[in-house]
Amino acid sequence: MGSDARPTRSWDLDGFERHLAPRSAATRRAYRTDLTTAIGWLGRLGVDSPTGVTRLQLRRYLASLQTRGRSRATIARHAASLRAYFSWLERTGALTENPTARLVASVPGSRLPTLATREELDRLLDATLDPADPVAVRDRAIAELLYAAGLRVAELCGLDVDDVDLAGRLVTVTGKGDKQRRLPIHDACAASVAAWLGEPRASMLTEASPAAAMFVNRRGNRLGPRDVRRVLAARSGTPLHPHALRHTFATHLLEGGADLRVVQELLGHASLTTTQVYTHVSKERLQRVHRATHPRG
Repeated sequence: MGSDARPTRSWDLDGFERHLAPRSAATRRAYRTDLTTAIGWLGRLGVDSPTGVTRLQLRRYLASLQTRGRSRATIARHAASLRAYFSWLERTGALTENPTARLVASVPGSRLPTLATREELDRLLDATLDPADPVAVRDRAIAELLYAAGLRVAELCGLDVDDVDLAGRLVTVTGKGDKQRRLPIHDACAASVAAWLGEPRASMLTEASPAAAMFVNRRGNRLGPRDVRRVLAARSGTPLHPHALRHTFATHLLEGGADLRVVQELLGHASLTTTQVYTHVSKERLQRVHRATHPRG
């Protein structure tokens, strides 16, 4: 596409972005970027409008992302962007046939979510704590909240003090699409958060700190995702990604007998299909335990 504005108009990305208005700004940016990349690739095939796109071309486009070393998650997001865009065109009557029907981002070697090990959880949640060290108190509260409520790292970083109801053992988070959900937390998590909200948090605030922010870093700024990754790596002794605690939260609930739709609600998944991956994780873990412990395994 380059600097040529005509393809952009013929694809009506501005109209699609207006359609996405209820979604978060990050989602709108991701979809727009993905579609711009796809349109540029299609343009090199001579395709200059949505009506000329075929399913085979889109499959080849997704395959080209794989050959360029894009991650499974990135390719899946590109496929989701294409499906959302062409479904919108079909609903508005701009297309009579949707080329993304039955389009699957098939990437070999896909991995199940990584889970935190028992040893990592012990180091994160049960290690001896110096109550006089505000950073240590903060870090314990961060780990407890991620695991107790299954938060996304962005949800944790966006928390304000008023979002946590310690008496009611509830935390209100704003997830994808700016959708809010209220999540229960257990007593140990509430105690860790309460400890942080006292003197430790006050000692880390500066005049420039956002007064409402639940968590701040050593400079007094609102905690960011990179800060959280560093916190977990330091406490667990391994490069543990924050999302691993979310995966572990969901898997442990299912292994404990929780209903899949309850877990979907707690995680804030729009589709039950997204949550179902955890049933596969749970089955795989049970099979490993069976093979390792059964006399004839």
